[in-house]
Amino acid sequence: MARKTTEEDEDLLSDLGVDTEFQDQGSHSARDQRIIAGFEEIERFVKDNGRLPLHGEGKDIFERLYATRLDQLRSSQECRDVLKGRDAQGLLGDEAPEVSSRVMEEPSDEELLADLAGEDSEDDITRLTHVRPWQEIKAAEEVATRNSCSDFEEYRPIFQKVQEELDSGVRKTIPYADNADVNPGDLFILHGQKIYVAECGDPFVSDYGRPDRRLRVIYDNGTESDLLVRSLQRGLNKDKASRRITEPDMGPLFSGESSDEDLPSGFVYIVRSKSDHPYITENRSVIHKIGVTGASDVKKRLANAKKDPTFLLAEVEVVGTVKLSNINRVKLEALLHRFFAEARLDLVLKDRFGEEIVPREWFVVPLPIIEEALEKLIDGSIAKCRYDAKTARIVVETK
Repeated sequence: MARKTTEEDEDLLSDLGVDTEFQDQGSHSARDQRIIAGFEEIERFVKDNGRLPLHGEGKDIFERLYATRLDQLRSSQECRDVLKGRDAQGLLGDEAPEVSSRVMEEPSDEELLADLAGEDSEDDITRLTHVRPWQEIKAAEEVATRNSCSDFEEYRPIFQKVQEELDSGVRKTIPYADNADVNPGDLFILHGQKIYVAECGDPFVSDYGRPDRRLRVIYDNGTESDLLVRSLQRGLNKDKASRRITEPDMGPLFSGESSDEDLPSGFVYIVRSKSDHPYITENRSVIHKIGVTGASDVKKRLANAKKDPTFLLAEVEVVGTVKLSNINRVKLEALLHRFFAEARLDLVLKDRFGEEIVPREWFVVPLPIIEEALEKLIDGSIAKCRYDAKTARIVVETK
């Protein structure tokens, strides 16, 4: 009895280079489609090599497989009937030699290995005399399917930011779960490289009834590939060191339990600079520093502001504070700064020694907007929002 082809069989045939995608669907049965697809592979071999595939130890392993397959096609009346009108090269001959009514069954694993090994030598397949090592074949396939990413400069900042967030703990990596979903914007580590799923094509159903999609995958070395979802999943499954890079996750900011990074009490503070720098003077009302301190008195944190580059080497004015309990200081500050990153103050100052100072905690944001963001942070809705610097508004994400 013929054994039904499993998904593992299909993956094995795919890895061996056998085309498992059937181009002519029409009204043919699945068996007919397999016969037609197998014959088309033989036709391609003949076209590329100008001769029929031959048996023999000295021949390529796939040529011997095609030769065996051609013998089976020629000897089966059912196969000849299916291929009637398709044999433009005359590969089947005008009359079938020793035509039989035997149906060409799907080969078992043992039969497939026997075909690959050849009929004359029991240990031929163990020597793999004419076959390149699998690692070499796979490496060649990777090179062949990757192209230079012409617009990589658009994606470079994404990889840089992701690495910064991994270093700071805002993101983390977790083991890839077998066949887990792949969606636009997902990030993975595959064979030691960070990859970004930039685009997903329309879903379709493969010849084997499985849903799939074509992806545009960007690699951190400036290359890209148009993998299928199933191909990427298979690669992630096979790479034991593969990882999924999580979305920015600040973790719990407020909780009933304390940790080493939590503060029994603390403050989010908002200050304005009293610097006489022309740009700051002109826009003083909308330039603010947002910080978090564990000091019991915010004024103590600001006592030496004019000597501190963090405060632009100038006195500051406190315009708002919010007292909080059990807050993770690092995560809270990182969340607020990331939320307003689009509005970060773009200014370079110099200290009294001529050293340049680039502010990282100052933002061009109106005070009411900062207060609104803090309210959303406390009620948990900030995760669904973003700050639009062009309109100076907090907007709810629609995705």
